Amino acid sequence: MLPLGTPAPAFRLPEPSSGRLIGLEDFPMAPALVVAFICNHCPYVKHLRGALAAFARDVGENGAVMIAINSNDPVRYPADAPERMVEEAAAAGWQFPYLFDADQSVARAYRAACTPDFFVFGRDRRLAYRGQFDESRPGNGKPVTGADLRAAVNAVLAGVAPAERQIPSIGCNIKWRPGNEPDYFAHT
Repeated sequence: MLPLGTPAPAFRLPEPSSGRLIGLEDFPMAPALVVAFICNHCPYVKHLRGALAAFARDVGENGAVMIAINSNDPVRYPADAPERMVEEAAAAGWQFPYLFDADQSVARAYRAACTPDFFVFGRDRRLAYRGQFDESRPGNGKPVTGADLRAAVNAVLAGVAPAERQIPSIGCNIKWRPGNEPDYFAHT
């Protein structure tokens, strides 16, 4: 996992719905920045689909920004192709930028392992949290609350460190292009 305190790896990626390139530098005043690695087809992401839209709206009211990135290989997983991202964002009501990482370099830089995978950076753009949305999983019967991620963002907004205990995300592995699997992936 990316160590806490690590500066946010820079990126500039296309947003299929608008055709714009979006990067961290586009949100210089955000007191908290959430970078989420998601995709269209993963059942774990589908389980959080509506909650992601509500979460982004809620934290946005306090100035935090959420950016989602899809790093999956669209050749082997056509449901995650850029044009399908546009459809999914519209259907899910996602108002946050949903970007496409075609060469998977951003997922590698963040050491993202699965979808969903969440990273919270403070105003200084240093990593304060990396972990799960909450303890709900498809089929476990626990409500989707976003409790873990909300607590982390609220702590950052309050100027304090999030809880020391951070539970890694669980989900579908990022779908790496053949031969593009990062070294750290072998250990997850």
